[in-house]
Amino acid sequence: MKSPGQSRGQDKHKKLFILFSAEEENMEPGMRSLMSDNSRYAESFRLFLQNSTEHQCMQDFMETKLAAIVSSIGDGKSVINVLGVGSGSGEVDLQMLSKIHDRYPGVSINNTIVEPNPEQLLRYKERVAKTPGLDHITFHWNKKTSTEFEVQVKGEKHDTKYDFIHMIQMLYYVEDIPATLKFFTSLLSAEGKLLIILVAGTSGWSTLWKKYSSRLPLNDRCLYITEMLSSMGAKYQSYDLQTVMDISECFVEGNRNGELLLDFLTEICDFKKNAPADLRDAVMEDLKSSGCSSIRDGKVIVHNNVRVIVVENKEASPQP
Repeated sequence: MKSPGQSRGQDKHKKLFILFSAEEENMEPGMRSLMSDNSRYAESFRLFLQNSTEHQCMQDFMETKLAAIVSSIGDGKSVINVLGVGSGSGEVDLQMLSKIHDRYPGVSINNTIVEPNPEQLLRYKERVAKTPGLDHITFHWNKKTSTEFEVQVKGEKHDTKYDFIHMIQMLYYVEDIPATLKFFTSLLSAEGKLLIILVAGTSGWSTLWKKYSSRLPLNDRCLYITEMLSSMGAKYQSYDLQTVMDISECFVEGNRNGELLLDFLTEICDFKKNAPADLRDAVMEDLKSSGCSSIRDGKVIVHNNVRVIVVENKEASPQP
């Protein structure tokens, strides 16, 4: 599901408490976005990580696939520019930077971080301070949303191009997704790559998003990212990763963990208490349906599939 941007799988869900106010216009009276309560969001996200295989699945992808993705981004360069948009606490960032360093061991890395949540940014800095062997990396910290960063870049007329940009579990929180994609792809260097991770259309989450987007702050626009990229004429590859999440506790009356997981699923603060009865009952029923989940050993397991999209610069030089 949406995990804020990276520990991103660990952190989307990490991440971004950005444009919830606009989304709240769709909500029922008496309900408010989970993103408006940082501490409850953090607690529900922690439980998501405990109950989901998403983060491990993402780490496995980085270990097995990223080396090939970044294999040409630094050819002939003395410095590689990396941009993380919605980087969260940086766990996945550092894993990706390690893979880039493995491919280009003699090359310095400029790593620009864009992360609006101050708590996540602090955790990222603490992680860097505790991690040895990062002398080849220069970190540039920006406590900003992606939109604020875009305004800054355009205002200062930066001409920096990035060899690797990643946007992990964060596009749910931008207002104009096509414009955001267009802007960040424009920042790619000739051989640059943009890596996007978000919920897949085959995920159980997509069932909820499509059905309840008019009553919950759920952004189903992200289910159509590849169509947006195609309309832009972008060159990309996509990979679907199968992950699951145990939501059995959501169906145990009075179980606090279950209530927090339900908040995370619906993005509503204290959903079970504040949602209208008809909406609450319908969502609970749908979560048990085959479109969202399956029953395994008596547990309700949501299909939490994610999609990895790798976008190339259209102007990249052809491979020999």
